[in-house]
Amino acid sequence: MSLTRRSLTLGGIAIVVTACVGGGGSFETTYDPIPAEVSRAWRLAEVRVTVPKSLWVSEAKTLLPKADIVWREDPLGDRHDQVARIMDAAITRGAQALPGGRGVIIDVTVTRFHALTYEAELRGESWGVHNIDFTAQVLDAGSGAVLLAKAFIRAELPALSGAEMKAARAKGQTQKSQITAHVARTVAGWLGIGPDNRGTFSRRGN
Repeated sequence: MSLTRRSLTLGGIAIVVTACVGGGGSFETTYDPIPAEVSRAWRLAEVRVTVPKSLWVSEAKTLLPKADIVWREDPLGDRHDQVARIMDAAITRGAQALPGGRGVIIDVTVTRFHALTYEAELRGESWGVHNIDFTAQVLDAGSGAVLLAKAFIRAELPALSGAEMKAARAKGQTQKSQITAHVARTVAGWLGIGPDNRGTFSRRGN
């Protein structure tokens, strides 16, 4: 299923990503789905999120900072902690419908969280990508035994900018709400308790 031919809906705003724009790159949301017959035995007991301090943060007021973490919507502070809170909320939302009886811990390590700077968001055209990459493993909540080894998940999302993002903000949407919703859908798809959220798209920006 490819994002190249489908509409992404962000809080009622539909974006159709159809073709590669000059100077752009290829991006994707991808994961190896967990069979439903496995995950339906699980119940979410805890989410653990690690954002390693080794991930490089940029506060540069540029279009495309070179860094592992770019995040601006929260006040200036510990960006690692801010990203951890966003990811905890998103993963909890995505996994909360696990229907089974066996308590599990979803243990996540963020490897990249590159949202748009305000300079990029204010561009007068639709461009830019929210790059969210992480590894996840599933542990038994009682024994700590590994039920599912670390898996790499890429949750890349076409960002809104210019007039589109201005309209979205007027409706109460933010980069945080859009990223949280996309990561939640991705986690639900990965766990086999929601629609498959995988796809690819081409876009200018990073």
